[in-house]
Amino acid sequence: MTAGPSVALAALCAGGAVLSLTMPSPAVLRLRDVFGPRTTPWPRLLAARAGAALREVSRRRGESGLRRSAVIEFCDGIAAELTAGRTPAAAFTGSAAVLDPAVGASLGSALLGPRPGEQIPDLLERAAGAPGAEGLRLLAACWRIGAERGGALASAIQSLADALRDEEAHRREVTAQLAGPRATARLLAGLPLLGLGMAAALGARPLAFLFGTTAGAGCLLAGVGLDLLGLWWTQRLAAAAGASR
Repeated sequence: MTAGPSVALAALCAGGAVLSLTMPSPAVLRLRDVFGPRTTPWPRLLAARAGAALREVSRRRGESGLRRSAVIEFCDGIAAELTAGRTPAAAFTGSAAVLDPAVGASLGSALLGPRPGEQIPDLLERAAGAPGAEGLRLLAACWRIGAERGGALASAIQSLADALRDEEAHRREVTAQLAGPRATARLLAGLPLLGLGMAAALGARPLAFLFGTTAGAGCLLAGVGLDLLGLWWTQRLAAAAGASR
């Protein structure tokens, strides 16, 4: 009667001994965890790259806005200097010197760094290539007309500054009006995550299906692709609405 429990106990001890001999020690597991290769799951990597791309787009949009403000300030400065009686070249140099060189892609430094033999209109055309500095092309046209035909350069540049300021105010108003649709689009893009959470709460195990089966991987790729496509299309529509006037 006592042989059965003894045999079971012996078998249990033997199994424990074999398991302890075949499994790595806790120290080895710790070293593998610290020094072993770590691979980032591709969904997390995809989300990180998408977040980095969105941050880069936001940074460039902010730099463009700073450049537009700097161009308006630059035109105001030139008009004030010309009205005070300074020569066009001195007005240009003085107004460019007070610009913050950290604005955008060093707009102030670009205006203070002419190439050998480069005239002021050509310098303005070159600096206008930076996103947000497109108004410098109009300033270059005003400069050529004032230099060649002797027009009232100060009043022309001041009118240009006023027009650029009105355009910037219109752009900000459109951006404020589009903030609601953009927020709604982001909310809709995040609803699939809420669906995954609800399915997991009901015991459906959606992550095991999405990451453990071929059909689930196809559904995941299609869903993520359509989600990103919707965000891109919404951003494109918002950008077109902001650019139109």
